[in-house]
Amino acid sequence: MANDFDVKYVAHLARLSLSAEEETQFGSQLTNILGYIEKLKQLDVSQIEPTAHAVPLVNVFRKDEVRPSLSNEEALRNAPAKANGLFLVPKIVE
Repeated sequence: MANDFDVKYVAHLARLSLSAEEETQFGSQLTNILGYIEKLKQLDVSQIEPTAHAVPLVNVFRKDEVRPSLSNEEALRNAPAKANGLFLVPKIVE
């Protein structure tokens, strides 16, 4: 069960400043959550295969195929500033 120490400790780790009312509220909520977890621990899951996701995932990416791309000149055609075949951008780090 959660107690004041648990809430204060977790708040400290999260760098949160909680009022006394918030500590009480979150302590109560943490107690409810831990109680629910205890209920889940009572379930027999020995016949259930472990999974990382509730539903199967499939790769939705397209195949990696070589296709024609822009030439350097086409890519730089509308560049506001360019030099030696490269885009010129403002310096932001000194």
